[in-house]
Amino acid sequence: MDLPRAFTIRESGHRVHNPFTEENLATLGRALRLAPGTRILDLACGSGELLCTWARDHGVAGTGVDISTVFLAAAGARAAELGVADRVGFVHGDASGHVAPEPVDLAACVGATWIGGGVAGTVGLLERSVRPGGLLLIGEPYWRREPPDLKTVEACGATARDDFLALPELLGHFGELGWDVVEMVLADQQGWDRYVAAQWLSIRRWLDENPDDEHAGEMRAELTTGPVSYVRYQREYLGWGVFALMKR
Repeated sequence: MDLPRAFTIRESGHRVHNPFTEENLATLGRALRLAPGTRILDLACGSGELLCTWARDHGVAGTGVDISTVFLAAAGARAAELGVADRVGFVHGDASGHVAPEPVDLAACVGATWIGGGVAGTVGLLERSVRPGGLLLIGEPYWRREPPDLKTVEACGATARDDFLALPELLGHFGELGWDVVEMVLADQQGWDRYVAAQWLSIRRWLDENPDDEHAGEMRAELTTGPVSYVRYQREYLGWGVFALMKR
């Protein structure tokens, strides 16, 4: 049970595995007014940057769950580096079936709503772990501009236009599910650049070091076509944000 190797190759240089910059993540932590001792569950936590930096900056504690052994190793190292290993821990497992043994103050899934089959299912999954009056965090793409055709949709990682919503539709959807949107921090194009463009250098360096690897052809094709596709489609049409929710 692990992520596809191509994913960990392209994001090997990342601490945050989505279009959020480290500054965005810090802004979100401050915006949520986290009290020391806040208990967090982070599903599909990646390399654990949210838990580790918020433990350092706000005194929170919590658990991250992820399927990637590579990212979890990085998360453990980051916790040790920041001196918070006594407050945060990481579990290798399928986040789609994970429920906290005791209710937490904040349950998060930042950029991986596929674990619940979409936004509604992920909200339902997180709700099983959060205490009454607690917070949910959902990180999700949305359409910045209406995609003109299926080619644009597919270049943005979707199979149909309805896979993502426009921002007003997304916020309305949270309300339809019975949740108030109480905060949000949105990525910008610089955040997208730092997430996607940073992958190109990781891929190129990996290719130079592993020219005969079985994944070399796949990664070379991605590096050849990816930059132009990104600036033509994803950078222009796709937004991304993290939304804080409280049950009505």
